[in-house]
Amino acid sequence: MTISCRCPKCDGLCAFDDKNAGRKARCWKCGQIFIIPATDGEKPQKVKMPEIKAEPFGGFYRAVFVDSWKVFFKPKNVTPLVFVIAVVTFRFFLAGSCCLNIIALLLSWGWLLGFYFNIIHDTAFDVDELPEIYLGSSVTFVWNIIWPMLAFILTMVVVQFPYILASWILKRYGIVYDDIWIGEFGPVTLLQTLFILGLFLFPIAILTVAVGRDPILLRPDYLIRPVFKSIVPYIVVVGLLVAASICEMRTIEFDKLRDAAWPTIAAHLAANLAVQVLTIIAMRTIGLFMRHYSCYFPWQKEVE
Repeated sequence: MTISCRCPKCDGLCAFDDKNAGRKARCWKCGQIFIIPATDGEKPQKVKMPEIKAEPFGGFYRAVFVDSWKVFFKPKNVTPLVFVIAVVTFRFFLAGSCCLNIIALLLSWGWLLGFYFNIIHDTAFDVDELPEIYLGSSVTFVWNIIWPMLAFILTMVVVQFPYILASWILKRYGIVYDDIWIGEFGPVTLLQTLFILGLFLFPIAILTVAVGRDPILLRPDYLIRPVFKSIVPYIVVVGLLVAASICEMRTIEFDKLRDAAWPTIAAHLAANLAVQVLTIIAMRTIGLFMRHYSCYFPWQKEVE
């Protein structure tokens, strides 16, 4: 039996299996957390999020480098961690297979990106637990895979728009680079600068999308102000995300290890799983940046 209800914040229609009654759920549209009602059509109880702080408060570095490790040892987080292990293992063995690679990549990355978004959102609002695993109905399950991928692509396009525009203008004048990282000065230097700047702003942009759930909030003034008001903590955020991304790009899937001995295969699977530990910490760091410096976010009242 399916329980249908309206989100108490945005009035979006949500549907759940009746066995999930009483559990916390998240609106796929606005991100609001609420309690799934016991009967169909009943108004769900809204879970009130902590208020945004009026000024910065200390403890950011301790929260990042010390407290973040605690989430891996909380009994309540066993289920999401086991699910992460299952998804990464699924991707490890099937991502390189000719028939299943696209499906495996879409399912695994769609779910993982959604999980990352929820970590950022919950951490920003003082929730120091990993998001609950909820697959939802067939429609919400598909949307929970598609939406994070679309949000990720949109965010990357927005932060790299100056680079994309500059490349297009230069191409109109016959200036094309097959590799923008060649060592020379001139237009290529502009492209390199714009590309790096886009990557630098990506964490604050993905934070805006994860918490605000509205692409309109991806305004330059909304992105730049928190960065320059707290530049050193933001560099920590960027550094951890870059480290996680580099480690992810260096992992190897099973398809390239078919002739390897099983200890080697096990070691690479362990490396894939270890990257998720670093990535979860990086996602928490993005959320912690807003938790500790929320007073610098001009759009904070729009998500309460």
